[in-house]
Amino acid sequence: MSASIAAPGHSSSVSGDGKQSALFQPLASRNLTLSNRVVMAPMTRGLSPGGVPGPDVAAYYRRRAAADVGLIITEGTWIPHPAASNDPGAPRFYGDDALAGWQHVVEEVHAGGGVIMPQLWHTGLIRKRKLAHMTAEPKNDFAQMSSPSGIVMEGEQVTDGISDAEVEKIIAAFATGAATAKRLGFDGIEIHGAHGYLVDQFLWHGTNRRTDRWGGATLRERARFAVELVAACRAATGPDFPILFRFSQWKLQNYEAKLATTPQELESLLTALVDAGVDILHASQRRFWETEFDSTLNLAGWAKKLTGKPAITVGSVGLDRTFSDSFVTDERATVTSLDPIFEMVARGDVDLVAIGRSLLADAHWAEKVRRGAFDELLPYHRSSLATLN
Repeated sequence: MSASIAAPGHSSSVSGDGKQSALFQPLASRNLTLSNRVVMAPMTRGLSPGGVPGPDVAAYYRRRAAADVGLIITEGTWIPHPAASNDPGAPRFYGDDALAGWQHVVEEVHAGGGVIMPQLWHTGLIRKRKLAHMTAEPKNDFAQMSSPSGIVMEGEQVTDGISDAEVEKIIAAFATGAATAKRLGFDGIEIHGAHGYLVDQFLWHGTNRRTDRWGGATLRERARFAVELVAACRAATGPDFPILFRFSQWKLQNYEAKLATTPQELESLLTALVDAGVDILHASQRRFWETEFDSTLNLAGWAKKLTGKPAITVGSVGLDRTFSDSFVTDERATVTSLDPIFEMVARGDVDLVAIGRSLLADAHWAEKVRRGAFDELLPYHRSSLATLN
């Protein structure tokens, strides 16, 4: 681990010398202006019955907008494609009932002074169940699911890959979702290209073994699906609508997986995405302080260095456990020092910081950090997942 990104210590106190000020500076990019650098990370709640976000969802997001969160990225929302969903309680981004709910969310967040973008999502072969059990299921259970090569985990083929025509339909569904977001008054979109879901299944060599134009031996060749998807969203929304892209090295299928093993490989992907229309890159890590490529930069730092575009870092910010670790213990996560993240932003390594579980536990997290009330921060417990507090 590089000395320049120290692992956070187990202390919620900061010296009170205004180290947090860098996190609360405005950010102005080409087509987006934010009041500060705090981002609410997309977190699946599964509390939208029938896929319809209700007034409680709108109030949940508004509380955070009104408490100094600079940008809200919603939980993942299903694009209008029949195989996108793996959870009936997660919200749809199609259908009059669901879109009316999202319209209310936008209105409430804007009334609270916030900026909000939906995350557009297709899960591919990832089900909402233990991954270890997936290959034990009958193969025909996967027949109606979408993937590049029918591989759910590296070396485990459970069905056939989708046709070229179906690939095009999914790209069109993402573009429809993007156009819908603009029509409803959202401030941009994020495309979920991380964690082993559909877009990432096309990117990763472990799940994309296609020999047609949607596959290839190199990451840049396998990026064609993601690149054309971004270009379609850009065409559907015009030149000035912000587009974010979330990517990761790790997968739900394999925490140790790597999309890119060198900066050059990563550059081949990210520059293609930027050329297609991506404005901000959201680099998902399980632990933000872990560096890449034997360097002093984490994944978001490399995204910014390689493209010049604003980058979001995320991963266990302010907590001593990863999200997956928190499922196997009933203990509350310990609130840790935020000094390392303040220093990363102040140095300019990254531009924005996404907060996940801390904002589930404490809607006023950003406001407390802004005024230096670190001892008031509430620790995360998995019970926070059960309600929209």
